[in-house]
Amino acid sequence: MSIEAKLKELGVTLPDAPAPAANYVPFVVAGDMVYISGQISADENGLITGTLGADMDVDAGQAAAKRCAIALLAQLKAACGGDLERLVRVVKLGAFVNSTADFTQQPQVVNGASDFLVEALGDIGRHARSAVSSPSLPLGVAVEIDGVFQIK
Repeated sequence: MSIEAKLKELGVTLPDAPAPAANYVPFVVAGDMVYISGQISADENGLITGTLGADMDVDAGQAAAKRCAIALLAQLKAACGGDLERLVRVVKLGAFVNSTADFTQQPQVVNGASDFLVEALGDIGRHARSAVSSPSLPLGVAVEIDGVFQIK
């Protein structure tokens, strides 16, 4: 099954790739690697804001992380000229979770992105990752995730 067909089966429509908010590019293609800038948690209603351990629980954080993964795939699609079938594998995610000093479940929050990528992409969605706490993130968002992808 194609990636687009699997996304459709999951009820996921990729948004247009978000434009960068400052003086940087949304992605860089270097050989067979695509480096995608951090994607912040947002959905069709706008930014997903909050602080894990204060006003957000793990389930809400996972939903925010999934939205970051969807935005990463939207950027990847743009980097691949609209053809997601060029994806060889997800290599690495770098995730930042807006959380209180005593919150320690960043990995569980980021599972929202990781689980979605494996569900949507199968084995090529398995990746290395980091999941770290941040005392704040741009615009007050709950999660920001960047990614490295291999393409053909």
